[in-house]
Amino acid sequence: MKQFPDEIKVFINSSSWTYAKTMPEWPHYYIVRSLDNEVMFVKTVEYIRSNGYEGSFYEKKIIYFDDDKYTYWTMGDPIQETTIINRCLTKDTYANRLLNNTLP
Repeated sequence: MKQFPDEIKVFINSSSWTYAKTMPEWPHYYIVRSLDNEVMFVKTVEYIRSNGYEGSFYEKKIIYFDDDKYTYWTMGDPIQETTIINRCLTKDTYANRLLNNTLP
């Protein structure tokens, strides 16, 4: 299984992930693109999109990437418009919850 390169691991492990409190039924975290993280944010988005796999969230098709115990994704906007990288525990993904009959 493919993993993030070291420089992306450093970025994601040093980023401050914010809990998405507006979606408590789908526990996940996100980081926001900023001037301070622009270069690594874009590298991470590009890596997810070119090395990930297509999955879905209900009817929406999304490119996901799994690394360690987390699954990462964006909402699929063009890179210049992408402002958020999301992650959740892989056990909490739509696919796993659908498989285990634990959808909210």
